[in-house]
Amino acid sequence: MSDMGIPEFTTSIDVDVERWNDAGVSSRRDVVAEEVPVALEYNGISHAVMMATPADLEDFALGFSLTEGILQDRSELFDCEIVEATDGIQVQMQIATERFVALKEKRRNLTGRTGCGLCGAETLQQAVRKPAAVVCDVRFSASTIYAAMAAMQKQQHLQQVTGATHAAAWLQADGTISVVREDVGRHNALDKLIGALAQRNPKHDFANGAVLITSRASYEMVQKSATMGIGFIVAVSAPTALAIRLAEQANVTLLGFVRQTGHVAYAHSQRLERAI
Repeated sequence: MSDMGIPEFTTSIDVDVERWNDAGVSSRRDVVAEEVPVALEYNGISHAVMMATPADLEDFALGFSLTEGILQDRSELFDCEIVEATDGIQVQMQIATERFVALKEKRRNLTGRTGCGLCGAETLQQAVRKPAAVVCDVRFSASTIYAAMAAMQKQQHLQQVTGATHAAAWLQADGTISVVREDVGRHNALDKLIGALAQRNPKHDFANGAVLITSRASYEMVQKSATMGIGFIVAVSAPTALAIRLAEQANVTLLGFVRQTGHVAYAHSQRLERAI
């Protein structure tokens, strides 16, 4: 990674607003979350531009690279520099030659294709990337899950002041929260979390814990998690049908609608201890 200092960007701003309610209209100051274009570049080539919260961008870049299969291991990322540009932020990465060659080949295959939805996908097989089945023996009690969700909420500092961000947290096997990452995008928050864990320990055991997310469990959230070997996903909201099918196929425990006293188990509930 680069030895240069990482620039700090503003993640929220104060704005003048009008508050309307039954008592009338009042003027006040409010705090809103920032959202900026973040360009992810590999060996000088721009690959994707994501709208994101401008924080923890090195974690984001690494996590995105891993969950999207651009990198297979943390060691393949040689350098990462965050550069402020006129209209956004550039994350300039230097990656291993073999990974860059594979990325260029993928980009070449997408050239000239048009359509909506998943860029470049012409068949269902291309659109729906199926990770290998996860090998995971971790177990959690329902009470541990509920307590962890409450603990995560207390660490969502940007959400507390803006009400506009999602979070993803890592629940360790001992029942404690070790890392929380926030972003205006739910996918970004998960990528930031995975990147942070890989930064801390390139050999991090993703099978020995659970991901907590403050969003619905979309197909992409399950796909990203399963790609990393994560076998336990806990979501505040609902999953999609495709997410459930992928979780079943990938041997991922998927919980949704998690509240203080209950949840819904959608896939592989055998890892959940029923006593609370």
